[in-house]
Amino acid sequence: MLNIRKERTSTPKVKPDYSNLGFGKYFTDHMFLMNYSTEKGWHDPRIVPYAPLELEPSAMVFHYAQEMFEGMKAYKTPDGGVQLFRPMKNIERMANTNDRLCIPQIPNEDVLQAITETVLFDEDWIPTTVGTSLYIRPFIIATDPMLGVHPSHTYIFCIILSPVAAYYAEGINPVKIFIEREYVRAVKGGTGYAKVGGNYAASLKGQEKANALGYSQVLWLDGINRKYIDEVGAMNVFFVIGDEVITPALDEGNILPGVTRASCIELLKSWGVKVSERRLSVDELYEAYDKGELKEAFGTGTAAVISPIGSLDDETKKAVINDGKIGAISQRLYDTLTGIQWGTVADPFGWTVKIK
Repeated sequence: MLNIRKERTSTPKVKPDYSNLGFGKYFTDHMFLMNYSTEKGWHDPRIVPYAPLELEPSAMVFHYAQEMFEGMKAYKTPDGGVQLFRPMKNIERMANTNDRLCIPQIPNEDVLQAITETVLFDEDWIPTTVGTSLYIRPFIIATDPMLGVHPSHTYIFCIILSPVAAYYAEGINPVKIFIEREYVRAVKGGTGYAKVGGNYAASLKGQEKANALGYSQVLWLDGINRKYIDEVGAMNVFFVIGDEVITPALDEGNILPGVTRASCIELLKSWGVKVSERRLSVDELYEAYDKGELKEAFGTGTAAVISPIGSLDDETKKAVINDGKIGAISQRLYDTLTGIQWGTVADPFGWTVKIK
């Protein structure tokens, strides 16, 4: 168990308008920090006022991108309690990412303790407006002041918090997605399954191109054949074809194993819906569309929860899905997941963890 030192800020911030939060624009009064060195291991856990980090220009994170991050949320329940949604799934994924990036492991229970105590220290920042939550961003960066391609010997583990609303401006309204055929996000054997900034840096060019064409996000294809669907830029992706819900399989190691993705699969199966995790090509998708069998499409992720897809376009063919409206399955998943997260719907799966 961590012995976390705590320091309360003497200059608390003015809280933002919770009815107009956007996503990732505001940060709470405090942050969690813990250091690592090969001599001491992980040490000096502390919650301190939110402030800039001081790093050497030669810090290895700047030059070799040895870093990782996670994303989860805390929710205020109607009875005034505070709860997390499946935090151990995020923490287990964090451990997998650390392993891939040669970052020293932190015991899972220590990560959960750090998250819990940081959230409760800034509990008054958790918004209660419908559709809002407190986004939790744990991350680790390599800090050795050294140029040389090898794992760092020192690190900082940090947790910052941000009150947020919907990730996309469209909210739960369907978004337009551009199918990217020029650039790729990840390949088998790479870091696609890990939560690392490099994956997102590699996606920016395609995202910029999609935005310029009027689309919200990119649908990434596999990096080898350039025809099998991987994921959307910030989300896993699902398609309802006939009476089957299909999502790309994780076995290639180039798709992020999303917590919301896993939750949707479990929910759908509990409802008796047929779910398949398999390869799905763009050609098969368009063939289903031409036959009138493509009924819905939606993305899933911690930030967006459920984001219906209203249209897909690869500059050669455009598919308008469900007349550009949210589908019944997408709506039911959104209502059930957010209801469980906010404590307004029963949680038969034991997914929520009450921390107050």
